[in-house]
Amino acid sequence: MILKIAMKDRHRSREDETLATLLNLNGEVFPMENAYWTKFEVWRVDPEPHIPHGIRYSLSLHDRYNRRILGFDNAHAIRPAKKGYAARKITWDHRHNREKVLPYEYESAGQLLEDFWLEVEKIMGEK
Repeated sequence: MILKIAMKDRHRSREDETLATLLNLNGEVFPMENAYWTKFEVWRVDPEPHIPHGIRYSLSLHDRYNRRILGFDNAHAIRPAKKGYAARKITWDHRHNREKVLPYEYESAGQLLEDFWLEVEKIMGEK
């Protein structure tokens, strides 16, 4: 029983660290190769049905012409494309890949950062 509680506390501690890291990135702009740059906007909000994790965020990669190439955010609702007769879940967490908008399943601050940087690396590798 004590081991289970210790494991849970360690997981929560790691989650708190990655959340603190994400929140500390608010307002940061990082220059990249080829005049590309990334921008982070992150802040706490009261949890709501469309933002149950209580974090508003916008993580984006821009090209040398200041066009957004990639973005992960929850600034507005999106309705995923309809597939057959299945119900569509309206979600606020999503990603922009150039002109395409896709749902994003927010798991944690750490996973958001990992997913964002993974996509940035893919795009920068194409350049």
